[in-house]
Amino acid sequence: MDRVRTFPYLRQDFAASLVVFLVALPLCVGVAVASGVPAELGLITGIVGGIVTGLMRGSSLQVSGPAAGLTVLVFEAVQSFGLPALGVIVLTAGLLQLAMGALRLGRWFRAISVSVVEGMLAGIGLVLIAGQLYAAAGVDAPLSGTGKVAGIPGLLADAVSSPAALTSLALGAATIALVVGWSRMPKRVRAVPGALAAVVLATLATLAFDLPVETVRVQGLLDAVQMPALSEFGGLATLSMLGTIAAFTLIASAESLFSAAAVDRLHDGPRTQYDKELMAQGTGNTVCGILGALPMTAVIVRSSANVQAGARTRASRVLHGVWLLLFAALLPSALALIPLPALAGILIHAGWKLIPLRSLVPLWREHRGEALILIVTAVAIVTVNMFEGVLTGLALSVAKAAWDASHIKLEVVDSSPAGVRARLSGNATFLRLPKILDSLEALPKDRPVSLDLSGLHHLDHACRTALENWAERHSSSDTEPVRLTRDDVVTATP
Repeated sequence: MDRVRTFPYLRQDFAASLVVFLVALPLCVGVAVASGVPAELGLITGIVGGIVTGLMRGSSLQVSGPAAGLTVLVFEAVQSFGLPALGVIVLTAGLLQLAMGALRLGRWFRAISVSVVEGMLAGIGLVLIAGQLYAAAGVDAPLSGTGKVAGIPGLLADAVSSPAALTSLALGAATIALVVGWSRMPKRVRAVPGALAAVVLATLATLAFDLPVETVRVQGLLDAVQMPALSEFGGLATLSMLGTIAAFTLIASAESLFSAAAVDRLHDGPRTQYDKELMAQGTGNTVCGILGALPMTAVIVRSSANVQAGARTRASRVLHGVWLLLFAALLPSALALIPLPALAGILIHAGWKLIPLRSLVPLWREHRGEALILIVTAVAIVTVNMFEGVLTGLALSVAKAAWDASHIKLEVVDSSPAGVRARLSGNATFLRLPKILDSLEALPKDRPVSLDLSGLHHLDHACRTALENWAERHSSSDTEPVRLTRDDVVTATP
């Protein structure tokens, strides 16, 4: 009875933790392989996300671990700085997250434009899909995003003439088809997550038919741990590594907090405390950095599975981390049986889900500017790189906000032979100065003009000077000067 009182939802959390474990297992391994690091590092991040981050306050039902959204960035970082430097990057990003959480900056991440975040995820999804097509065929992918996309026709053409590549691609395609079609299976069958079922069946098919495909390379959990050496911290003096750390911090934090907002809509339990959740993510990434593992974020796939499985408290996500630890410790050799094309298929499906195709058309119809930000951000990530692509999206978002904030309207209140009364309202900034002057120049010059400025919320120096110059030269020589009025103050031009 005491246990029931202490853990009133233990049965529900225990069952949910098993579901989340089965969802997380193939994704942890697949994200690690796609990131170009040992598969065990993905499991380590999943374990830390469950046991360490899972114990902390913030979002009660959100589950953290290695995410497909950071795969491209991790791969680029490993290629640029080497695997030993990954721990330094993740550790520093975690410390920055802790600092931002302590400074109560977590809530400000909600101010990032949704279009930028969706564009970021779409760009990641496109690069992930393109890269994993090469992995599914068992060949090395080009390093650049444009190279991956441009080389796809040649990849498919070469695969047709290579039985081994064609077999590998077919296994990957079958994995994708199984994951997509799993939702149509009977309810009892769907108790097993589709990704896990696809990987297990692909593994069995590989063993049964002795398929010529590559499998996961295993080196042991402890052997995979690479604590960063002191010499690796020297890279913090380079702008390129600092930029990578900033990208890790921004993307991991934004993805985690956006995921938290989405998870809150799925349940009626306690709401997310954003600053505490940011500190929980920072703590997890700090530990992952010390262990040389992958960075973590909150993962919406695992989190939604946790909620749908009936989880009620943090115990479910902690237990899922325990199951990952037991698997990695007791059954490491099972990883060596998993075919790489199956993991590539899982990640291609995950990349496809990152692209907001359903919302793009309505967004284009209703908010074309936001749709353009999304598209440009995604294209910039594919053609340039992750960090500069996100910066491009943020810059466009700020520029659009400034443009929208400078909305201004000229209304002619009264126009008669005796004179014209007009009124400016909105925000008069230099961004809309050409429009303001074009509208004012259209007012008649042969009648007295009174321009009311009291409707302006903001009048910057450039616009004030331009209005005064316009008023001086607008009226003809035999007409009264233009009168500018604002807050009962009348300014008449000489």
